[in-house]
Amino acid sequence: MKKQSLFKQKSHVFILLLICLFTTPLFAQESNNSQKSDFWNHVRFGGGIGLSFGNEFFSGTLAPSAIYQFNRQFALGVGLSGTYNSQKYYYKSTVLGGSIIGLFNPIDEIQISAEFEENNVNINWDNRTGFANENYWYPSLFLGAGYRARNVTIGIRFDVLYDKYKSTYADPWMPFVRVYF
Repeated sequence: MKKQSLFKQKSHVFILLLICLFTTPLFAQESNNSQKSDFWNHVRFGGGIGLSFGNEFFSGTLAPSAIYQFNRQFALGVGLSGTYNSQKYYYKSTVLGGSIIGLFNPIDEIQISAEFEENNVNINWDNRTGFANENYWYPSLFLGAGYRARNVTIGIRFDVLYDKYKSTYADPWMPFVRVYF
């Protein structure tokens, strides 16, 4: 009986010791994390909004993005995009995707960019067209250059993976306006 009581006491001490060992580092980490990180001071948000309409045609795009500014010259970021297109009696499509972008400013006024984008394309053709509905993934790799003034960059980019039959864009050359706050 005494052996069992002694074993219980030792097991309680062992459990108490384990609790102390595992909770002490947690409190230490909590106090270290109370120091404010400057990570968010380097994050800049931006994106794009597009709207186009014409003769029974509509297109709308929403593309938020964020970059991390490592220093005055380099930034790296991610973006999401969603586009809806509709041509009455012809088709409706949705294009959803994401991208990774790298920005390099050799001098403050010049910005060079590389952006990899992957989009899921879903096209629902009107039955009268005779085309089969389509759903596929399409990559784009844009290389671009632009003039930068503060938060705004105006330039042109080129899709080196452009395929005129599958691309989500009408042309491999695309002008852009990029804004990050």
